[in-house]
Amino acid sequence: MNKVIKELIDAADKAIKEERFDDLMDFYTEDAVLVVKPGLEAKGKDSLKKAFIKIAEYFKNSLVPRQGKMLMIEAGDTVLVLSQALLEADNKSESKYSMERRATYVYRNIDGKWLCAIDNSYGTALLDQP
Repeated sequence: MNKVIKELIDAADKAIKEERFDDLMDFYTEDAVLVVKPGLEAKGKDSLKKAFIKIAEYFKNSLVPRQGKMLMIEAGDTVLVLSQALLEADNKSESKYSMERRATYVYRNIDGKWLCAIDNSYGTALLDQP
């Protein structure tokens, strides 16, 4: 199972890099939540797609996400993924957001398919926000 989830995350990262946002939505539940930035969340596939397009524009269409070390905790049809998220972009030095994060993702098995329900690339750093 860990291998399956890792492959899904890698494929989603590739879709982000290639800006295939319609394909990217296939990796998410209908009611998925994306933490866009601290204090801002996108909910549902339509909002997620719009958010990913804006994120790509923010990074001047050069964003390359990848995962480093990962740990997965499974409970039935749910998996919590703790991951070192590493972001590359042409304007990364201008970004006010960290390019190396300790992300948390929640996956659910729906009808035999693992889908991301919560995508939080900021992980527990959200606790540091005022």
